[in-house]
Amino acid sequence: MNEKDLVKRARAGDKSAFSQLYMNRRDSLYRYAYFKLGSSHDAEDAVSACIVAAYTGISTLKSEKAFTGWLFRILYRECCAVIRRRSERQGEESLEERNDLYVCDSHLAPELSEALSQLSAEERDIVLLSAVAGYKSGEIAEMLGLKPATVRSKLSRALAKMRSFLE
Repeated sequence: MNEKDLVKRARAGDKSAFSQLYMNRRDSLYRYAYFKLGSSHDAEDAVSACIVAAYTGISTLKSEKAFTGWLFRILYRECCAVIRRRSERQGEESLEERNDLYVCDSHLAPELSEALSQLSAEERDIVLLSAVAGYKSGEIAEMLGLKPATVRSKLSRALAKMRSFLE
């Protein structure tokens, strides 16, 4: 069954259809959250909160084709909430406003993690959605409320920044 049909069934209350939608997206959701948050525990929390919010709110989704963007916008908000809570616990300024705080567990080469930290939050999101979650510029544009050409140019500049840093 294709994704549009699954979304249609899930919007009508079919739990197994929603479960299948989750299974289709779980790896990319987790990868994005992990690289955004830098912690497997925080990533699991963000994905769990995202899925609960998506399940309770799927009936409000206006278009089946908007499902992926809608789901990742929920995940993005959940990741920001985790960052905010982490910041409040640590008594620091908002982590979203600091480019130098992007740190990942030991799963990334330290150089790559440092290269990602050189990017703005939006550039990092675009790189992660493209390279880690595997989305195309049109899908990323829908998720972030940008034009596809803008996403492509920002991705190109972000990758150039990272390449320059790594050289």
